[in-house]
Amino acid sequence: QVQLVESGGGLVEAGGSLGLSCAASVGTFSVNAMGWYRQRPGEQRELVASVSRSGVSVYADSVKGRATISRDNAKNTVYLQMNSVNPEDTATYYCHAVIVVKLFRTHEADFWGKGTQVTVSS
Repeated sequence: QVQLVESGGGLVEAGGSLGLSCAASVGTFSVNAMGWYRQRPGEQRELVASVSRSGVSVYADSVKGRATISRDNAKNTVYLQMNSVNPEDTATYYCHAVIVVKLFRTHEADFWGKGTQVTVSS
């Protein structure tokens, strides 16, 4: 029932900008925090940025000042804009959402998108 669909990414020149978006289809559930993680080959997945439902955002030190995360609660969509990209930003970017699931009990659950590849050319 829950699906996260990412768009954006691709090949970006160093010094350029990238924009990602992720739309969450959650049916009758609701969405709390949303965010972006990334994973480079051979490395662990790491947080890029996240934003709470009320708009409080958190950024990784590596992207502070270069990235802006935003969301549209009415559309259950989260956006990531990153400027001045460099080759170290090359990774698979994953959308993440904390969904409030109401089935036999109400609880929060983590959901992930399939990932979108971002490659920064030097």
